[in-house]
Amino acid sequence: MNRWRRLLIPTLVLLPVLAILAGLGTWQLQRLHWKTDLLARLAIAEASPPLPLSEPPEPYTKVFTEGRFLHDREARLGVELRGTTLGTHLLTPLERPGAAPLLVDRGWVPLEGGQIDRPEGPLRVEGYIRPGESAGLFSATDDTAGRRFYTFDPHAIGAALELPETAPYGLVAMQPAGSPAGAALPQPARHMPRPTNSHLGYVITWYGLALSALGVFIAWARIRLKEPADGSDHDRL
Repeated sequence: MNRWRRLLIPTLVLLPVLAILAGLGTWQLQRLHWKTDLLARLAIAEASPPLPLSEPPEPYTKVFTEGRFLHDREARLGVELRGTTLGTHLLTPLERPGAAPLLVDRGWVPLEGGQIDRPEGPLRVEGYIRPGESAGLFSATDDTAGRRFYTFDPHAIGAALELPETAPYGLVAMQPAGSPAGAALPQPARHMPRPTNSHLGYVITWYGLALSALGVFIAWARIRLKEPADGSDHDRL
């Protein structure tokens, strides 16, 4: 019995460690299922025709809507390098009859130069729904006076553009299927977003650490139990 008592404190230390590691592995397993389902839905949406925009839309749904661009209130969103050219995304409010203005990411444009197409009048825009974001602790600071933004926050951007009201989501314009990629600006998205799915590696890591910790403990416990109790050699004399 005294030998088993030697394992009491190490066991009490090990149990919460195993619980934490197993919990992290289970959480990543849930994230794996969620991400796999999301990627499957994105693939289906990309292959399907766009649906009429309805309220409230599901994030990353492929939709179309109609309205008129307010080019005098366009802005720039983020920074993106394409090849050797540094660019940004052209963000333009779409005025819609009977609905709040919708911020449309019309596509990539270079920071300097380039002839940008600005169509006038009513038109149809196809793309996918982009949910709004909130600025994080390390997010770049928006230049509201210069209309340069680094966080897609529709309410903040809409206020800076002096729009009375803005939809709480955005629309990323997509190039119609089958149309060739050209040099016209802006250059709309050609595909739906594909977030990385590395959760399986995290699942293996956390569960593997839990099993390794348990294996090391079992090996140590077997050796510890084989050791003579304190004072046993002295009793034999």
